[in-house]
Amino acid sequence: MTLPEGITDLAPGKLASVVTYLEMTERPAPRATTAQPDLTLALHDAPSVEWYRKLYRLVGDDYLWFSRLVMDDAALSAHLCSDRVEVWSLQKDGADLGLLELEWMQNGDCELSFFGLSASLIGGGVGRWLMEHAIDRAFARGITQFFVHTCTLDSAQALPFYIRSGFAPYGRAVEVADDPRLTGLVPAESAPHIPLLRG
Repeated sequence: MTLPEGITDLAPGKLASVVTYLEMTERPAPRATTAQPDLTLALHDAPSVEWYRKLYRLVGDDYLWFSRLVMDDAALSAHLCSDRVEVWSLQKDGADLGLLELEWMQNGDCELSFFGLSASLIGGGVGRWLMEHAIDRAFARGITQFFVHTCTLDSAQALPFYIRSGFAPYGRAVEVADDPRLTGLVPAESAPHIPLLRG
């Protein structure tokens, strides 16, 4: 089959997504947030790989997050123990239900590496409340750039949420990767809104 110009066929078992890169170069005016008296934020100093991956899966399986699942245990442990990385969990009734991960680069800038909530916390202003905390933490160190990326596998709400939070898009790319449901990294029933093509 001849494909129209600009269209690329994907091999069986592959996923393609459009990645959008966003940044803040100064702290935006704080946004009003809804108080979350039943939620607490916990900073985890050098968390275990097992604990981290459990929370990562809880938040990310429905969006096919896999980058931390393909890291070997030693590399991930070293990352989590780095003094340039902060891992926070959002807790309700003692259960970890949200993930915030920040990483400061050698040049002093900061990446919002992971930001996500379990389905039970989406809505009600929890995301905005957590983002304000993330922005405060990042700019407390006098950075010149706070950056993040999201892709079309993520929630449809993610990109507009980042823009409303003060991030501005500055780049775009196409990422092609193995479907993590076919490699066993993510349960096959995850992300039902993204068709699973076995080939």
